[in-house]
Amino acid sequence: MKTNWLDYTLLALVIIGAVNWGLIGFFRFDLVAFVFGDMTWFSRIIYAVVGIGGLYLLSLFGRIRSVGE
Repeated sequence: MKTNWLDYTLLALVIIGAVNWGLIGFFRFDLVAFVFGDMTWFSRIIYAVVGIGGLYLLSLFGRIRSVGE
């Protein structure tokens, strides 16, 4: 399986997003809102990019599966 820079970049971004969700779930602390403001344009862009990155990484499952066959 050949991975590119986009895969690694989005994987890191989605991991950071998962840590943020963990902080929200365990401690009710939203790191993105704390750093960039509560639902400012910039924080909304960050949430959107993390979401799109997660959707893109769904294709990673298909690529891993095709290599295994």
